[in-house]
Amino acid sequence: MTIRQLTAGAMMAMLAITSPRAEACTSLIATPGATADSSAMVTYAADSHVLYGELYNQPAADHAPGSKRAVHEWDTGKYLGEIEEVPHTYATIGNMNEHGLTIAESTWGGRAELAGSGLIDYGSLIYITLQRARTARQAIKVMTDLVKKYGYASSGESFSIADPSEVWIMELIGKGKEDPGAVWVARRVPDGYISGHANHARIHTFPLKDKETLYSPDVIKFARKMGYFDGKDKDFDFSRAYAVYDMGALRGCDARVWSYFNRFAPDGEVDTYINWITKGEGEPMPLWIKPARRLSAQDLKDMMRDHFEGTPLDMTKDIGAGPYAVPYRWRPMSYVVDSVEYTHERAIATQQTGFSFVADMNCKRHDAMKGILWFGVDDANTCVYVPVFNSTPRPPHELAPGNGDMLTLSWDAMFWVNNYVANQAYNRYSKMISDIRRVQTGLESSMAEAVNNAEKKISKMEYSVAQNYLADLTNHWTAKATKDYKALGDMLFVKFLDGNIKKQNEDGTFKRTPEGMCASPVFGGYDDPRYFRQIVNEQGDRLKVIDTSHAGINPNSKVNKPAVAGH
Repeated sequence: MTIRQLTAGAMMAMLAITSPRAEACTSLIATPGATADSSAMVTYAADSHVLYGELYNQPAADHAPGSKRAVHEWDTGKYLGEIEEVPHTYATIGNMNEHGLTIAESTWGGRAELAGSGLIDYGSLIYITLQRARTARQAIKVMTDLVKKYGYASSGESFSIADPSEVWIMELIGKGKEDPGAVWVARRVPDGYISGHANHARIHTFPLKDKETLYSPDVIKFARKMGYFDGKDKDFDFSRAYAVYDMGALRGCDARVWSYFNRFAPDGEVDTYINWITKGEGEPMPLWIKPARRLSAQDLKDMMRDHFEGTPLDMTKDIGAGPYAVPYRWRPMSYVVDSVEYTHERAIATQQTGFSFVADMNCKRHDAMKGILWFGVDDANTCVYVPVFNSTPRPPHELAPGNGDMLTLSWDAMFWVNNYVANQAYNRYSKMISDIRRVQTGLESSMAEAVNNAEKKISKMEYSVAQNYLADLTNHWTAKATKDYKALGDMLFVKFLDGNIKKQNEDGTFKRTPEGMCASPVFGGYDDPRYFRQIVNEQGDRLKVIDTSHAGINPNSKVNKPAVAGH
């Protein structure tokens, strides 16, 4: 079967349906049986050109009977209405709550006529649920009950819903203007497997009688009513019925999940799916695969930094990477050459990320750290993931809301400091990335060691004592990472000034002459010889070096000496 391929302009039509803040997100999943320490892990990149990276927080609270809660659309802040409050709400930190429950998402838009018309948008659905549920299964019930009672206000959405024991994928879409509700299906990812979603509906056919699969009673009936499906119930495909299939869905979205599968699958197992994501040919990628080895939290961090390196889609290899192997492409995503439309690749790591995380949940750890939210802001490729815990009472200053915003620079806000580093690298990536990796790796290795030591140290502490100890750890490492990255950004600015590369001593200081002057720098030039060929192809003889040794010679003179030329 071949999917009809639309233009690259249509490729982005699906994503254009989504909100301005969450234009394209990625969530990767590893179940306890697929990880080295038997943790459930979920990642998330909140990608948007106007989203400021900060750590959200809501303390636990008790509410009087009859209390109401205002609902504001997460992307825009628009007031949508009020819902009934519950007697007690749990504390949340980022996309994790005090019980280690974590929820991530990616928007896939879906059929335009099904845009939600209810009261609760997808972002509010996440954060309200984190305040009301302890486990993944409870979260699914809370979420589906909320949209059934109050209606759904967004477009098609995929959710990763995880607790320390299990991970689920739920996909949900509204019913349009005539009905504020939604249709949905949720599947538990089998233990020992990995999965993911990236702005395209990933649940295809599913068992209709299975305790590990849940769905709304009318998910098939509604598709029949709307003319999206007319086969037997057992053949119903949620993704094909409710999602939009074009080049964006495959090349721009499923490709990110394929890259994750490709890195960890047994050799050759997912090779055939390259045809699915590039041509729409063959069977769709499976919802999950069994990895060749167990994954670590560091594996997931590294995966969030992926630009398809080592695959046919490698963004560092084509001419678009420029002379410095830059794995980024500025928007718009599509462009036209000689009346033919083309597209850039869309990788997991991208420049417009507001925040990202790797959530590591394990019930074997102390209750105060059974959830570890490795949290980063700005581009996941160059960020530092700092440890935040399910018991963390409030965000560190460097990550706190109100410390700067998208239009207000703050040098003690981690978001701005990380941007300071990343945006320098976007100009000369191949030259700078080793310096960034050295600092990034050093910080993350030290933090991982500190967290491992903390796990042993707090094992017999009372909850409140352990909570304070872990909060101090988070505050310390967030402050240090921010300070070290500001110093890194300063160093990069000095080292690579004016296209040169200043020489350094073994301790990192810059070399000087015996007289104290700046040592002569290295002229780094350009890495890719295709850069020079492109210049020659465009400019031809204008820049060609020719023999000018005869210049200045008087042909009538008896002295026939060429002028002395120099550079």
